[in-house]
Order: sequence, then structure tokens, then C-alpha cells
Amino acid sequence: MKVYVASSWRNDAQPGVVKALRSAGHQVYDFRNPHQNGSGFHWSDISPQWESWTPEKFIDGLENPLARKGFDSDFQALDWADAVVMVMPCGRSAHLELGYAAGRKKTTIIMVTEAEPELMYKMATHLVTSTQQMLAALQSKRETATGG
Repeated sequence: MKVYVASSWRNDAQPGVVKALRSAGHQVYDFRNPHQNGSGFHWSDISPQWESWTPEKFIDGLENPLARKGFDSDFQALDWADAVVMVMPCGRSAHLELGYAAGRKKTTIIMVTEAEPELMYKMATHLVTSTQQMLAALQSKRETATGG
């Protein structure tokens, strides 16, 4: 399957999830390393002071060519993917990505960690607590799709 991994730059578990998916034979979009020749988008690429931007500066920043390129890369990968795995803890972007995928009727998996309960997580196809459970959920989807 083609899998988009949604998470946070601050999530230390994300690289291990990407590795496990690839080891299981899945094609994976990794926002940290979306292309062979470069790393993913960072707001700091636009400005070292990005964390102190006003709302107006933030809106302007979305139009920066680097932000547009990063958005286009991630959004195209969302459309490409058969499934989206959201690895918690994560932030707003990952939640938007999973919501978009759910709306597109893609397989969606949330790897739940210690967090405040969230009713709308019922939108996801699967809620899991480990990499092994996530791989099993994808495998069952793969078998259903191939009739095996």
C-alpha cells in the first residue's frame, strides 16, 4: 500500500514507524524526507523568527514559495496515498491531514498515545496503540483489497 505518515517533527517515534512500514513492503511518504535530494519544509527556512509572527505575518508566510512547495508536496502525497497513519503525539497539520483522508474515504489509522480522549477519532478506520497493531490493520486492508 501507499502510506502517508502524518505526525510531528518533534515526535521521536515517527522515523521508526516509517522504517517499519517500509520493511513491511509499503511505499511511504515521509514528510521529513519527502524527496531524495532534500528534507521537508521548516518554517525556519522562511524566517528564524517564525515563532513570533503576528497572524498577518503567518498568513503572508503561507504564500512564500518555500511554503507553497512544501504544501504542494504534502498535499500531492495525501492524494497519492491509499492510507494515512497519524502517529501521536502530533499537531494541527497531522490532524488536518487525517481529516482530509477520512473525508476522501481512505484507510485512516491513529496510533494513540497518552492523550486527552477525543470523540472525533471515531472517524478513523482503526485506532491502535502499537506499530504491530498498525501493520496488522494495513495488512488486513491489503488482503481485503486483493481478495487474499
